[in-house]
Amino acid sequence: MKKILKSNLPELWQKISADFDLFLPLEKNKTLNFSLWKEGEKVNLDRVRTNASPKHLVFPQTETYLKIKNENKKLSFKAVKAKGDQYVLFGVRPCDVESFKLLDNIFLKDPVDTYYKAHRDRGTIISLGCTNPEDSCFCSSFGIDAGSAPKGADIAAWDIGDSFIWKAQSEKGQKLMETIEELFTDIDEKDLKNLEEEKGSIQENLKDLPFNSLDLSKIKGTQQEIFDKEEIWNEFSERCLACGTCSHLCPTCHCYDLCDYKGSSHGEKFRCWDSCMSSDFTLMAHGNPRTSQMQRLRQRFMHKLVYYPKNHEGIYSCVGCGRCVEKCPVHIDIVKIIKKLGGENNEL
Repeated sequence: MKKILKSNLPELWQKISADFDLFLPLEKNKTLNFSLWKEGEKVNLDRVRTNASPKHLVFPQTETYLKIKNENKKLSFKAVKAKGDQYVLFGVRPCDVESFKLLDNIFLKDPVDTYYKAHRDRGTIISLGCTNPEDSCFCSSFGIDAGSAPKGADIAAWDIGDSFIWKAQSEKGQKLMETIEELFTDIDEKDLKNLEEEKGSIQENLKDLPFNSLDLSKIKGTQQEIFDKEEIWNEFSERCLACGTCSHLCPTCHCYDLCDYKGSSHGEKFRCWDSCMSSDFTLMAHGNPRTSQMQRLRQRFMHKLVYYPKNHEGIYSCVGCGRCVEKCPVHIDIVKIIKKLGGENNEL
């Protein structure tokens, strides 16, 4: 483990960006998102949660995979490779690190999605412990430790006051630290003590969060029994606007549509994010198998709480980041669904 003074961060950003695309939590118009860093940008490492997750770096919102030309009534086709340079992603919270692993379960199993793999392979992920968790966070309900060195991060980092402690966890992480080693110093006993105090403080903060007692084990019943709880699904769907905010901000949602663009002499085939909240979701030639908003809302939460765990050794397709809790315009979120399915008579 090494440490770097916060006063040296501007120099650190410069050195990393000389060899990599550097993505940091950047604040623009009071909105925080992972964006490409340029000198003069406002970096905010104090706020725990970005508005959207960094999944767009491994799973772009739109991506062209085939280009078509029509020349003299003769068609030609050109496959488009995944685009992008080597990048470093700094400040990823443990919940979002875990979300990459959940996406890996989808895109890296046979047949491997070569576009996703290319984006995943070219990135180096640096996690950051959650010094001040948000009230809407509930990652601990899914077994995620907000103060840990999460598996899946190439480097784990913690804020210990005037410095950050860095710990390399992979070959990629070790190589990155070696290229900027002149900015780091060795840690001492005081630093180790500060690190343990920081981890302990994070755990204490987590205990005080409103959703700390969220218990998924209370959800009882078979897949069919949960599916058939139409009184619950109707109760929530009556308020749903089908805006798709939850899907687009969620770090684990991975549905996409395959689309065509047709110009006068050329065209493209591309994929783009899709949402089960949309009436066009899974639309086929014969129609849509889910014709009501109740059915579409049910699909979203059945997938996260029942279907995904069934197919992935009990792992839920949620990391408790709290984005849906904070951003849903009509206050429908997975926490309320879990409580309702668990028998609690919570208010909408």
